Amino acid sequence: MMRKCLFLLYIALQTLCFAKPPSLTPHDTKTKIQEILRAHVSHQYLTDEIIRRSFLNYLDEIDPLKTYLIENEVSKWANPSQELLESTLYAIQNEDFSTFLSIHETMICAIDRRNALEEEISAMHLPQDVNNQEFNDISWANGIDELKTRLLRIKALQLQTAEKLSEETKAQWMQRMHKRRVNREEELNPQTSEERNRLVLSYVLKAISSSLDSQTAYFTPAEANQFMIQVQQKLYGIGAQLRDDLNGLTVVRLLEGGPAILSNKLKVGDKIIAVNKEPVVGMDITEAVELIRGQQGTPVVLTLLRENEETEEKLEVDIIRGEVVLKETRLESSYEPFGDGIIGILHLFSFYQDNKSSSTSDIANAIEDLKKKGNLKGIILDLRNNAGGLLPQAVGVSGLFISKGVVVSVKDNTGQVQRLRNMDTKKVWDGPLLVLTNRGSASASEIVAQALQDYGRALVVGDPETFGKGTFQTFTLESSHYGKVNPKGEYKVTRGRYYTVSGKSPQLVGVHADIVVPSLLADLDIGEKFSKFPLENDQIPPSFEDDLSDVPYLHRNQIHRLYKFNLQTILTQYTCHLETLKNNSAKRLAENKNYQNFLLEIAKKNYSEVSETFGQTDLQLIEAENILKDLIFLTSLPPQS
Repeated sequence: MMRKCLFLLYIALQTLCFAKPPSLTPHDTKTKIQEILRAHVSHQYLTDEIIRRSFLNYLDEIDPLKTYLIENEVSKWANPSQELLESTLYAIQNEDFSTFLSIHETMICAIDRRNALEEEISAMHLPQDVNNQEFNDISWANGIDELKTRLLRIKALQLQTAEKLSEETKAQWMQRMHKRRVNREEELNPQTSEERNRLVLSYVLKAISSSLDSQTAYFTPAEANQFMIQVQQKLYGIGAQLRDDLNGLTVVRLLEGGPAILSNKLKVGDKIIAVNKEPVVGMDITEAVELIRGQQGTPVVLTLLRENEETEEKLEVDIIRGEVVLKETRLESSYEPFGDGIIGILHLFSFYQDNKSSSTSDIANAIEDLKKKGNLKGIILDLRNNAGGLLPQAVGVSGLFISKGVVVSVKDNTGQVQRLRNMDTKKVWDGPLLVLTNRGSASASEIVAQALQDYGRALVVGDPETFGKGTFQTFTLESSHYGKVNPKGEYKVTRGRYYTVSGKSPQLVGVHADIVVPSLLADLDIGEKFSKFPLENDQIPPSFEDDLSDVPYLHRNQIHRLYKFNLQTILTQYTCHLETLKNNSAKRLAENKNYQNFLLEIAKKNYSEVSETFGQTDLQLIEAENILKDLIFLTSLPPQS
C-alpha cells in the first residue's frame, strides 16, 4: 500500500538543484519505487526499458555536461546488454543496487582525473574560436585527449564571458565557478561509505522515477521544501535575497512585508558570515539559505559585517522568522491608456493558493481595481513563462471569464475521466480578452489558454505554440502535518492526462496561437516534445454538451438542476475579425524595423545580443496591446446587415 499521505494535485514544470541526500536504505528505495510505479499512468512495473533509461538518467545526473567520464567508461551502461538489464532488474527486486554503485565509483575516479586535467590545462593557451552552440547535444568524449580539449574550450568560453566584467568582478566570478565545481565534486564524493550509499540510493530514485516520463520525479527533503515554495509562492524565513560573494552572503534585496524589512535590523549590502553561530563562508548558498529558513515564529541569529563610511562593523542581529509571500512572482497588474479608457494587463506568473489568497481571487481583485482606475475596455491575460501550478486554480481563473461549464477533464491511470467545471455564473470580465503565451507557457497556463480559446472567449496571441505539457501529477506530503516533508524524501508522479472542453490535450503539441507574434523562445527547442521520455498525445470526445456522466448517478439529477442554467456556449464574436487582426498585425510587424532586427538576431541564434539589445523593450507585449486595440475597435462597430 502507498503510505498514507496527502496528495497535492499539481501540473507544473519544475527544476530543482540537488541537495544533501536523505537517510535511505535499500528497502526504503525499493518501497518508494513500488509506490511510484503503482501510481503512474502507464508504467506499473519495472521493465528492461525502464532500467535502460535509468542508466542514462543516472549518468546524466552525475555528469550532465559530459566533462568527467569518457566513452569507454560508460558504454556498458549507455548501451547495456540484455544480460545486464535483466540482472539489474532482478537485483533491484532483491534490494540490491550495486550496479548503480559501480557507476558512481567510476565517477569518483573520474573526479580525480578531472582535477589533474584542470591543473594541466591551467597553463595552456586558450582557443579563440569557441561558440556555446558546440556544446549542445554533445556525446561522450572518446578519450582523455578529447576530454582535455573539451575542458580547454569550456574554460575559454567561460573567460570570454568573464572578459565583459570588471577585473574585480571577473576574479570573483571565476572563483565562484571554481567553488561551484569543487562543491559539486565534494557532494558526489562523501567522506564515508555509508554517506555514499545513501547518495547513490537517492540518485537511483531520481534516475528510475524520471525514466517513467519527463515529469515524474523524486525529491530529497530540501528539494521538496523548495518545490513547495514554488507551488505556493511563499516561504517561512526572513525575506532577504542573498548573493554568494565567496567571503559571505551579501544582502541584495529585502522583500516587501518580510520580517527582515519590518524589523529594520538588516540592510542591503550587509554581509552574512554566520547563521546561529555556524559559519557560512565557503558553504554552498542553498545550505546557508536552509539554515536561515525555519519554522514561523522562531528566531534566527545572523552574524553580519556592515560597512560604514570608513570602517567595517561586526554585529549580531536576531530576527523572528515569519511568512514571506513572494508577491512579485505571483501577479503583476498594470494598464495602458486607450481612447477614453484603459486596457488592463494581468501578468500571472503561477497558479497558486494558500489560506489567504489565490491566483483566482487576486486576478478578480485586480480586475475590479482596474475598473475603478478607468473605463476598462479590454484585458490581456499574460501567461508567458508561467509553468503552471494547481489544477483547481486553472479552473478558477478560467471561470472569471466564462459562465458555467466544463473547463478541463482529467483521465487517470485507471482510464476514468473526471470533469472539472466552473460552477459560477457570474463573470468578472465579459469584454474583449487576449491570452498572451509563449513556449514557456505550460500546464495550467495551457488549460486556461486552450479552454478560453475552445469557448471562443479569447484569442490566443504569441509564439506559434506553447510548451505542450498535457499531464497532471500528484505530489506526496505527510497528511499528519501539511507541509511537513518526509525525511526520506517526496515524489511527484504522473497520474494521467488532461483535456480541455474540446477534448484536445496540449500534450506534445501545445496550444496554437490564433495570431502568431514570435518571442525570443519561438525558435528554441523548448517543450515537452524535446524532453527525454514524454508520454504520447491523446484525445477524448468534446464535453461542450455536459452529460454529467462522471457524477455519481444518485447525485446527478440534483447537480443537473443547479447546473443546467446559463451554461457557457461556444462564442463566435471574434471569428469574423480574425483575418483582419492577423493582417493588421503582420503589416505592423513587417514595418517595425526594431522587431525585424529582433527576428534577424533570433534567426542567427545570437541570443545574448537579443537579450542585451531588446531586453528593455517587450516587443511581443507591445504588439499584443496593438492587437487588443484593434479588437476593441472592431467589436465596437455596429454589425453589418
